[in-house]
Order: sequence, then structure tokens, then C-alpha cells
Amino acid sequence: MGALKGFMDFTREIPSGRPVEDRLKDQKECYVPLPEENYQEQGARCMDCGVPFCQSDAGCPLGNLIPDWNDMVYRGRYKEAVELLQKTNNFPEFTGRVCPAPCEGACVLGISEPAVTICKIEEMVAEKGFELGFTKPQIPASRTGKKIAIVGSGPAGLACAEQLNSVGHEVTVFEKENRVGGLLMYGIPHFKLDKVVVKRRIKLMTDSGVVFKTGINIGVDKSANELKKEFDAVVLCGGSQKSRDMPVEGRDLEGVHFAMDFLPQQNKRNEGDTIAEDISISAKNKNVLIIGGGDTGSDCLGTSLRQGAKNVYQFELLPEPPSERSDSNPWPQWPKIFRVSSSHEEANVRENKDKITEYCVSTKKFSGQDGKVSKVHGVKIEFGEPDPETGRPQMREVPGSEFELEVELVLLALGFVHPIHEGMLQELDMKLDARGNVACDDKKMTSVEGIFVAGDMTRGQSLVVWAIAEGREAARSVDLHLMGDTQLPHSQFLK
Repeated sequence: MGALKGFMDFTREIPSGRPVEDRLKDQKECYVPLPEENYQEQGARCMDCGVPFCQSDAGCPLGNLIPDWNDMVYRGRYKEAVELLQKTNNFPEFTGRVCPAPCEGACVLGISEPAVTICKIEEMVAEKGFELGFTKPQIPASRTGKKIAIVGSGPAGLACAEQLNSVGHEVTVFEKENRVGGLLMYGIPHFKLDKVVVKRRIKLMTDSGVVFKTGINIGVDKSANELKKEFDAVVLCGGSQKSRDMPVEGRDLEGVHFAMDFLPQQNKRNEGDTIAEDISISAKNKNVLIIGGGDTGSDCLGTSLRQGAKNVYQFELLPEPPSERSDSNPWPQWPKIFRVSSSHEEANVRENKDKITEYCVSTKKFSGQDGKVSKVHGVKIEFGEPDPETGRPQMREVPGSEFELEVELVLLALGFVHPIHEGMLQELDMKLDARGNVACDDKKMTSVEGIFVAGDMTRGQSLVVWAIAEGREAARSVDLHLMGDTQLPHSQFLK
């Protein structure tokens, strides 16, 4: 695979970011693609490693044929590269942009050298597919007469829809928002995933025969039981939308919001929508605090900077990750190390700081005047020996470390706990698991006959790449359920 000594001849290279001062003035994607020959050099670094852990259960959940399409990129054989990539991944143009690349964390070369630049090669191959006309509508030769409803148009719903349409079923996707894409459209900022990319894929799917119906909230605007009667099968792909809250004093003050009340508004503005003044959330000219250090917190950070926040702060409860793998986090596990996102790079430059995030901080309460938040009260914490019962490190406050910070906007980016139970799930009397997610069997069938589930709605909050894998597996199970046989492939690690 690749050049015989490519991993010795070439160093790892990734696309460079546009100047911070430029990208903070717009909502465009942050990175500038490499020249074609540079991607070929990066493909050449892929080793003939014998056992490609990049496509194992420690690497890519989709089982992408990474060494094979890296080799095709190195040789300039883009048609074959696109075909190989599309065998396992419906939307490489999405994952190439927003996936954290567990494949790279499991790369064999990464044991002793910087890993192969897998994710950005994937994005380049996806774009070549569109540029050269290899990626085009796939209209099935015949229809089965079976009708399937998919609830939710995020990555799981879209992957499920594309797979089922490809074998001739009539697929209708219901989306409660005014545009298709779910998380891809209204959860991820434009500067990470340009919505032109999402719309391009939706058009391709529409041209292939998938029907999209927006502005319909199943369980609210349309009965879930009615949907079940109208279609031969239903797949629930509504995501994990119940945000984790922070039940502290002052939580109900004006100016304290969930991240997912804040981020979609900016995406809608970027698409030309007007947000009513009484519900508008803006960081402009405000001291902004983001609580939570994950991807959603990073998205809030980049969005706040672009809106013109006066100052931006970020708190994380956990300790700062190490710069290198710890002994308890060996290869090929996902490396839990310190990373700088594009948003953190922007904040560090704008605020003239080494790191914008304050680690080991516990938020005690919020206070304010006239019902509006004006201060956050926090304390530094430290972690001791593991608790004998839970095994988790015991957390304690550092004496004398209490502090206050003036803020006018607080964004809670603490993750998500489970899907929304009210409405559709209640109407169907859907069985839930211990975490509040939709329970299902190994065929993705829920407790209600003929209704399947995929993505974060059953798995819990996870990655786009896992959502695609879930959607593909649900599609296979639906096809098998309706037809008695199926040619759709298993998602490798969801068998």
C-alpha cells in the first residue's frame, strides 16, 4: 500500500487554517485544501502494515477500506478511490470534515511516527467524486412497492434513507425543522461544515428518489400511530436531544442557555432566516462563559467570537488532558490527549492567551440583577484517589479557591442525556433502556413491531460516523424484515 518507503520519505501534513483575523469576519470553513500532489504524498505514507487497525473496531466504525483508497490516491486513480470509499461510507464529505478521526488514533504508523492524514484524504476523495462526476444520483432499476418512513434527517436518518432507496424501497424522511440535515444543518457551525455541502448531498438523494418532508414534528404535527399505519416500516432517527442541565442556584436567570438553543440560531441566520428579538441569543458585546470542554463547547466558542463577544471564558470540570498518551491509554485506543480546535486557536490568538479553557473548575451558582445573569461563582477542584465503590477519582474543592466572574451570557455545553420522551415516544409507549434511550434488539427493532431505531436515539450521544453506521445497519434490518432477504451490507461493528 502506498509508496514502499513513503512513511519514511514524507512527513505528515494537514491543510493549514486561514488567518484567524480573516475567518473571524465570516462563517466560511476554516481550512484551505492542500494541492493535489500533497494529498498523493500523504496517501503514500500509508504503510503495508499487515493488520490495518485503522479499519478495526478501535478505528473506523464504518470499517472504511482506508489502506486501499489511500493507495489509489497515491496513484492518482480517483475513480477507484471514490468507489472504495462509497462502499462503506455514504457521506465521506461530512466525516472528512467533522469526524475526530478514530482511524488516525489507531493508525499503525502512529505508534512511533505521526499518523497518516486519513481524514483529510477522505474529504479530498469525496470532493473528487463530485468534481469528476463519479458521485451522482443512484436511481434503482425497479421499486419494491414497500413504503418506509424515517423520522429525523440527521446523519443516521440520511444514511438509512440512502441505503433503503438504493434497493428500491419508497423512502420518505420527516424532519421537524424547516430544512433537512438535522445535526449537520443546525448543530454543526458553518465554519466547520459549509451547508452548501449538506444541500449538495440532499439534492443528490432527492434526485435519486428519496422524499423529504420538512416542518413536520412526528408526535406533535402528525400522529406517530398514524405514520405507523401509513408505512410498511418506520425508522426513528431523532437523535439524543435532551441536553444535560446544571441544577444550581440562579440557573433560571435570563442569559443562561443550553448550547443547542444558541448554535442553531446562528446557523439559521447564516441561511437567511430572521430570529425574533424576544428569543434571539447573541454574544455580541457580552462577557460570555461556556461551560463544557467538548466539541459543542468549541462550537459555542467559535460562534461567540464571530458574533463579536467582548470576552469569552470556558470552564471544564475535568483535568487538562496530557500532551501524550498515558500508560492507561495505550495504542490503538483513541488518544485522550490535549488538542487545540480551530475555535480554541482563534480564541487564543484574539485573547492573547496560551489556553482559553480553565480546567478543574466547578460552577457553584449564578447570580444577577433584575432577573438577568451578571456573575458566575466557581471554585477550583482537585481529584484524589478513586472511590472504592465507583472506581472514579474523588473530587474535592480546593480551600480558598472560590472566585467570581462577571458574565452576561452563559452557554451550557454539557452534552446530552437521551432523546426527548414527550410526544412521539410517549404516544408509541416505546420501551426505553436504563439510560432513557430507545431500547432495541440486535436487529434495531424497538418494542413496537415494525418500528426500528438508529443513531444517538438508541446509542446515546456519539459521533457522526457512528450515526452513519447505525443508519446503515437499521436499513439492512428493515430490508430483511420486509423482503425476507437482503443484499445490503452489515455495518462492520454493529453485527
